[in-house]
Amino acid sequence: MAVKIKLKRLGKIRSPHYRIVVADARTRRDGRAIEEIGIYQPTYNPSRIEVNAERAQYWLSVGAQPTDAVLAILKLTGDWQAHKGLPAPAPLLQPATKEDKRRSFDEFAKALEGVGEAKGEAITQKKKADKKADEADAAAESTEA
Repeated sequence: MAVKIKLKRLGKIRSPHYRIVVADARTRRDGRAIEEIGIYQPTYNPSRIEVNAERAQYWLSVGAQPTDAVLAILKLTGDWQAHKGLPAPAPLLQPATKEDKRRSFDEFAKALEGVGEAKGEAITQKKKADKKADEADAAAESTEA
């Protein structure tokens, strides 16, 4: 019997939630599973991923094959690298809190305070001024020669 580690879809039409399950390869997507080893909720910001690493390692060691989507999840959590003996990936990013966002915004605002107040005019010169300057330069060169 071929065993797969795959996603079992739950939730409403536009709010999917998945369970990471170990099931027979011949069963349908949302059919009967041997064991549930994790959850994946992509609609959360950031996505919620929880995998029982011990059970995932067991099923990978006895020959269960992950689907492409589950393989990507296992690589994010580091379970695939642990199974293959590769170095662990960088830890997943934690969401920034409101205080962190506010602090970074304040730092950016302080850095910009002196930039916009120096002059009340545009940084680039107008085209007419460029033409007059070019004509003045040409006239100065012709008088020198």
